[in-house]
Amino acid sequence: MLSPAEFIPVAEETGLIMPLGGWVLREACRQMQAWQVEFPTHPPLTISVNISGKQFAQPNLVAEIQQILQETGLSAQSLKLEITESTVMENAEAATIMLQKLQALGIHLSIDDFGTGYSSLGYLHRFPVDTLKIDRSFVNNIENDLEKMEIIRTVVKLAWNLGLDIVAEGVETEKQLAHLKALQCENGQGYLFSKPLDSIAIEGLLQAERTSH
Repeated sequence: MLSPAEFIPVAEETGLIMPLGGWVLREACRQMQAWQVEFPTHPPLTISVNISGKQFAQPNLVAEIQQILQETGLSAQSLKLEITESTVMENAEAATIMLQKLQALGIHLSIDDFGTGYSSLGYLHRFPVDTLKIDRSFVNNIENDLEKMEIIRTVVKLAWNLGLDIVAEGVETEKQLAHLKALQCENGQGYLFSKPLDSIAIEGLLQAERTSH
């Protein structure tokens, strides 16, 4: 097994990130549409897909996403795209325009790894996004680092004031979860909740959830 930290930089360097990213997006939408049919919920299940910097810079990205949604039959409202903070800050003006086009499709947008890309607050206010995802580096060892706790507290308040959802990444321990709850961070993701699963295991979780209700 190769981790994304190993193969994503190689894919970006060789240009393979474009067909790879397109395949991932199409497969994610296809799978989510199938799960929505098999496991109907209210509101419907959603899926998040990371978009690389190279993908985000492509002028035909919006058209490609439109085509994928049409082919798979997935509603735009069921797709969440995650773009790293450093990617949107590389060219904030162009990023704002691209985000506006994606938002116009009805797609939910998240800024990933927030806190690592040195966003201008002026730009953050202009970015048409729905969610800030606090980078895992701030969550790691939070119980022993008062500075990290204060940073997270500030980001949570910032998200509230901008009307954004907030997600803490990399939650791995009950202590981290307890601190995040105390800081009123409403959502989290990480190994504490689940390690990465294949589609068969996810279907088992969805089936168990349906049975429990």
